[in-house]
Amino acid sequence: MKALVWHGKDDVRIDNVADPELKDSTDVIVRITATAICGSDLHLLDGYQPTLVPGDVLGHEPMGIVEEVGSGVKNLKKGDRVVVPFIIACGECFFCQKGLFAACERSNPNGEMMEKAVGHRAAGAFGFSHMLGGFWGGQAEYMRVPYADVGPQKVESDLADEKVLFLSDIFPTGWMAAENAGIEPGDTVAIWGAGPVGQMTIQSAWMMGAGRVIVIDRVPERLALAASAGRAETINFDEEHVKERLDEMTGGRGPDRCIDAVGTEAHSHGSIDAVLDKAKKTLKLGTDRAHVLRESILCCRTGGTVSIPGVYVGMIDKFPFGAAMNKGLTIKTGQTHVQRYTQLLLDKIESGEIDPSFIITHRAKLDDAPELYKTFRDKKDGCIKVVLTP
Repeated sequence: MKALVWHGKDDVRIDNVADPELKDSTDVIVRITATAICGSDLHLLDGYQPTLVPGDVLGHEPMGIVEEVGSGVKNLKKGDRVVVPFIIACGECFFCQKGLFAACERSNPNGEMMEKAVGHRAAGAFGFSHMLGGFWGGQAEYMRVPYADVGPQKVESDLADEKVLFLSDIFPTGWMAAENAGIEPGDTVAIWGAGPVGQMTIQSAWMMGAGRVIVIDRVPERLALAASAGRAETINFDEEHVKERLDEMTGGRGPDRCIDAVGTEAHSHGSIDAVLDKAKKTLKLGTDRAHVLRESILCCRTGGTVSIPGVYVGMIDKFPFGAAMNKGLTIKTGQTHVQRYTQLLLDKIESGEIDPSFIITHRAKLDDAPELYKTFRDKKDGCIKVVLTP
């Protein structure tokens, strides 16, 4: 089959690779009908994620048609149309029983590798590194899906793929980011990053009762989409000092809830911490550029909440923990417990409360993926979200 394969930093290609096969009785094979490029994929392209191996198939936002079914699968049959969450979860362990699917104890065969890196194991994931299991992803013609009774969300309506595809990752991620922020009716919510996750977080914040949503970015088309589709107020950090502007907008108090939807590759307008982060990255002395995380902590009102859906990789220095402690901030983060939210959010799509396809700017064939990875990363051609069809 054709698949998008990682060969090293800045080097992804469409290769012919072996078709996936059923390995366990709880597996299914899905023929991919639509798949997307995610901001997290760019961290892989840029070489930030350790334990990726040349030959790995990328992609963690897929959907398609079930083609083969393992003997132990009870909830799916050949021909079912499904969206596949990027998190792989067994459904039975201590964490899955609590709905903490991203912490699954059983789905990551390389859990010991993760324990050594971060202290404990967590769930496997499609299209990421071998620390997360080394599972081939969905930027391909077919994919193997383990624990198929737990992960895939069946879509039985005639909704177009584009309307439901983002149940695989960015819609649940935006929803959990807003949920983790603890939004109360009337709250002012500040969101750093108007990329795909940021756009879904905007929509989720409104649905949870936010009174005001403010978005910080510098890419004109992203800010425009946040203002039009998201009805958000916007701050261009190239043109305004973010904390000063947020204080002006909130009477000096700061936003009630701050959400970092940027993660490890943050930019800033010449701040000293960002300059130092960039230098450390260049010298291979560090990985994460954490300007947004620091800024969101400093901007958040006393007693507020900082939610972090943005992906981070390693150690962060110059962290304003004194500010977080003395201001009494609550900080919540984590990979998304996708399976907890897919039915809830599918219901919202089917009822017409939201159509996530508003975010798509580029549609292409799988063969075009290598070029579009770089278009997306370099923010060219107004690219906000890419959907591929094999």
